[in-house]
Amino acid sequence: MTGSGEAKRSVHHRIADDLRAAIRAGEYHDGDRLPGENEIMKRYGVARVTAREALAVLRNEGLAVSRRGSGVYVRLFAPIRRHGSGRLSRERWGSGRDVWATEVQERRPEVNPITVTRMEVPADIGSTLGIEAGSTVVLRDRRYVVEGRPVQLARSYVPLDLAADTRIEDADTGPGGVYARLDELGHGPVRFRESVRARMPGPEEQTALELPPGTPVIEIVRVAQDEDGRTVEVNVMTLDSSCYVLDYDVSA
Repeated sequence: MTGSGEAKRSVHHRIADDLRAAIRAGEYHDGDRLPGENEIMKRYGVARVTAREALAVLRNEGLAVSRRGSGVYVRLFAPIRRHGSGRLSRERWGSGRDVWATEVQERRPEVNPITVTRMEVPADIGSTLGIEAGSTVVLRDRRYVVEGRPVQLARSYVPLDLAADTRIEDADTGPGGVYARLDELGHGPVRFRESVRARMPGPEEQTALELPPGTPVIEIVRVAQDEDGRTVEVNVMTLDSSCYVLDYDVSA
């Protein structure tokens, strides 16, 4: 029937459907080269732009990646399940476990690079931290990589009077990370608030996360407060949306 949903789908989406089905059926494995534009043009009798758009669909879904001068290859990646509740418990970081690494466990997580600098606080971050414009904060800037794939950027801002000349200014903060070090200083976080939104990446984010064009990111801004209600850290995280599932458990 010509009015069916299948008939209404564009040609390049139908080609992408075929390739996706072949990947899921095991005809192509992780790292295998997919048919190139010329082969797709010949197989389906379509123009080059249509073949290119079909491959772009798979890249945008995170199922494939381009290698310059070589072609498009399957990149299968099991989503990281990010648990909204429990992941920030004192039991976790207080026992020396890394908050982020527990989500990926045996999947060879890396944090690279890590840079730690002192800088003038951005206006919006300063407002959240409750400090004056122009104040200095410690910025911890890092990129998280799983199975060779960049999945997340994170920028943590900590007030200078808390972080100065402590392990918070070291690349390796030690067991339990920043939260354990803040706890040792008498400012351990007792509550967190996270806001989540989807958006398109900026050029630097797209490069750092190696994102195909058109891939959105998930931005999570976490605010950590101590028992006196002081904000002790603002962490701005940028996630490759194709790599994550966000899980939230809510009691009724």
